[in-house]
Amino acid sequence: MECILNTVLVLSNLRFGRSPGEALIRGLNLEMNPGDRVGLSGHNGCGKSTLLQIVAGLIAPGEGSVELFGCACRSEDDFRPLYGRLGLLFQDSDDQLFCPTVEEDIAFGPLNQGCSRGEVRARVDEVMNTLNIASLARRPIGHLSGGQKRLVALAGLLAMRPELLLLDEPDTGLDPAARERLIHVLGRLPQAMLVVSHDRLFLRGIAGRCYDMEDGCLHPRGAPTHAV
Repeated sequence: MECILNTVLVLSNLRFGRSPGEALIRGLNLEMNPGDRVGLSGHNGCGKSTLLQIVAGLIAPGEGSVELFGCACRSEDDFRPLYGRLGLLFQDSDDQLFCPTVEEDIAFGPLNQGCSRGEVRARVDEVMNTLNIASLARRPIGHLSGGQKRLVALAGLLAMRPELLLLDEPDTGLDPAARERLIHVLGRLPQAMLVVSHDRLFLRGIAGRCYDMEDGCLHPRGAPTHAV
């Protein structure tokens, strides 16, 4: 693997289409440094979720380059060593939750990272308290509301302590109190994050830079006030 830059993410002239002649993403460029928080909005089907999946190595771009943590990622073999350093929150929480109970699901990632049982327990307790979901610890996943599933899926990512968070509609299904708590939590995290949301006010609460995705490119919306 060729490591050439000391950045979190660099996308250069990225292009992608799901069928011949389609250009869902066309000539897209983005650079993120450690601690950067970037918000992304746009209409349904404009390519926001696709972009996050390209960054996570789940979809290969048609053209252009992806660099993560200073390393050029041209194939699955290049992405694989970096998986523990980034975390993707899927748009549909049911695609991410598969263990019987909440605490088991949150513990799954740290256990697979090789953490000790004591460290796993500490991480699970920490993220559940941070997101105010400790009362759900032994609740079966199938008994959760949509908003609760959203927070549990996010807790599973945070327990692995990735350096880059890719969050696809993290505020979906949350009541106003949970939404405000999430803004507070995300605003205090040290990780770099690329956050997709239809709610521009939500993005203004956490992002230092915000873009609209239109015609396959990113268009700056100015620098919103960063509330912590």
